Amino acid sequence: MLYIIYQEDGPDSAALRARWKADHFAYLDRHADKLVLGGALLAEDGATRTGSVLILNVPSLADAQAFSRDEPLRKAGVFSSVKISRMRRGQWYPQNAPRTAEGE
Repeated sequence: MLYIIYQEDGPDSAALRARWKADHFAYLDRHADKLVLGGALLAEDGATRTGSVLILNVPSLADAQAFSRDEPLRKAGVFSSVKISRMRRGQWYPQNAPRTAEGE
């Protein structure tokens, strides 16, 4: 089942993210078998981080909650809010995704 984790940054997010970034990416690498898509939420300037989104393929809401609870940035207090929702795949056009992380 697909679950989307929508996380909005808190006031001290930049400093906390910098401190825990390596642990965050190591965690995602360890769980690559569950991760469908992950990326930063950005302000319109294209540079300012405002949060992140993760889409997971896991058996249950409890699994998605456990993944989120144990994620290093969340444990460090980076996010002011976290919402987890089950979703349906619907349309799927990966060929329309940008070729670069910057959206180009």
